[in-house]
Amino acid sequence: MPLSEALNRLVARQDLSRDEMLSLMRQVMAGDVLPTQLAAFLMALRVKRESVEEIAAAAQVMREFATPVPVQLEQIPGLVDLCGTGGDGAHTFNISTTAMFVAAAAGARVAKHGGRAVSSSTGSADVLEALGANIHLAPNQVARCIDEVGVGFMFAPNHHAAMKHVAPVRKELGVRTIFNILGPLTNPAGARHQLMGVFSTELVRTQAEVLRSLGSQHVLVVHARNGLDEIAIEGETFLAELTSDGDIHERLVFAQQYGVPAYSAEDLQRGLSARNKDEALARLKSALSDEPGPARDIVVMNAGAALWAADVATSLADGIRQARAVLQSGAAAKKLDEFVAFTRAA
Repeated sequence: MPLSEALNRLVARQDLSRDEMLSLMRQVMAGDVLPTQLAAFLMALRVKRESVEEIAAAAQVMREFATPVPVQLEQIPGLVDLCGTGGDGAHTFNISTTAMFVAAAAGARVAKHGGRAVSSSTGSADVLEALGANIHLAPNQVARCIDEVGVGFMFAPNHHAAMKHVAPVRKELGVRTIFNILGPLTNPAGARHQLMGVFSTELVRTQAEVLRSLGSQHVLVVHARNGLDEIAIEGETFLAELTSDGDIHERLVFAQQYGVPAYSAEDLQRGLSARNKDEALARLKSALSDEPGPARDIVVMNAGAALWAADVATSLADGIRQARAVLQSGAAAKKLDEFVAFTRAA
């Protein structure tokens, strides 16, 4: 459909069909839309509020244009991604990045998709580079890393070259658009299992429905009452579980029900915040060293959820138990070392 017609529909607060959105997004990703048209399109979508079908179609097109990682999913049926939309403004350390090594040490196969900082001081790519890892592996090298080490990292800009047509407009707009929620939906390895954090309560159910539409198998979408796009260890976390049979179950998670102590606000601030790369590294290393405190406990909660999403664990409680075990044994810290060594030698 012509973009002008789509704009008229969106301004009238009418949803686009999946086929219409597919056609428009293919024009966008091919660079066939003028910057002014793209800006109008993105803002009209946001004001109307993107529908599940519109988000799913946009994600499908981003996947079409992405450079894939050649993973044999039939041989790794539980391949899992841990990532979030960012944008929570909490400036915590890299919780999902730390948790991926715990999950991998417990037997999950992890294909993490990430980039530079969005709402924190350091993004997953930043902290992995600081640890000495090479984040610029070729797609086949990432696939080998997943196969041999159990965990691989896909630096988003290396896999989404078509985003060059969108990036300048997003930067000039300076506000959230549909692209802020598409990243976690476009894993280049095709992972159908996922722990996804989102920046608002309203997105929890929406993203679960989007992933169901895209064919995901077992997904947990989370947002904490305190604003984190992670499972929190203070207060409640909203969770939507997409099961393999296509059902979506919503619930509240309280970390204290899983043996996590109640921390003071001061302890949480001191234990989870990272104002710079050095502090982010310190939190990550303390958690992987099984040092008691908020950093370790929030990693345990999120790694446990990832293990559940990957079907390595039968429940969140079982996943948490397994996460604690690999931290205590030192296997999680060893997994980080194996990952860094592989990427440097690749």
